[in-house]
Amino acid sequence: MMSDHDQIMNHLKSLHMPTMRRSYEEMADQARAESWGYEQYLLQLLNLECEVRWQNRIARNLRASKLPPSKTFENFDKKRLPIKVANHLNVLIDGSFLSRSENILAFGNPGSGKTHLLCAIGHELIAKGKQVLFISCSQLVQELLIAKRELELTKKLKSLSRFDAVIIDDIGYVQQSREEMEVLFTFLADRYEQGSLMITSNLPFSKWEQIFKDPMTTAAAIDRLVHHSIIFELNVESYRMEQAKKEAR
Repeated sequence: MMSDHDQIMNHLKSLHMPTMRRSYEEMADQARAESWGYEQYLLQLLNLECEVRWQNRIARNLRASKLPPSKTFENFDKKRLPIKVANHLNVLIDGSFLSRSENILAFGNPGSGKTHLLCAIGHELIAKGKQVLFISCSQLVQELLIAKRELELTKKLKSLSRFDAVIIDDIGYVQQSREEMEVLFTFLADRYEQGSLMITSNLPFSKWEQIFKDPMTTAAAIDRLVHHSIIFELNVESYRMEQAKKEAR
């Protein structure tokens, strides 16, 4: 006949509660020493299990996000942000825009901090349990093209739909061919009102015809993006240029 200990271990294993398996005996000793009631002992075990699961979930989401680990608010100079942008940060960090499938569009010159800003917001969202993906526009387009050629574009779009937010870096940095434009537009249309996009671009909307080649397609893409969106304009000096000037002085 199995001992109580063995039965407990088997049950916790079958219920996929590894933290409780590792901790229930040690916590039982603490409960006896501190005269906990049954409910308090059970609650402490469940709290521990849930906390470890939460931390593991965040760690998995962070790995899957492909976010640059250095691009957080810890090393971001918020004082460089325009006042209108800085005033929006707390609203964005709380993640409520995701439930409304709103987009964040960040425009500005190279080196203005667009990518760092959106990545830092992405890190904050992951800490709240959200799923975020960071990907360059060129890489996204190539992955969509490969999926299309392998007749798996629908499957690829579905896999991307699990992310609460997709950060597309440098849209328009590399001008697209018509085939590339078509898969990019397909992705934007698929996300419309279904999930948030966070996009950086060096090109203002007036030059997006360079990306989508056709005036009607360009207008349709812009319309979908701006319908539910928060637009940032980071018209500030390049951070790298600023640092170079400081070093030169």
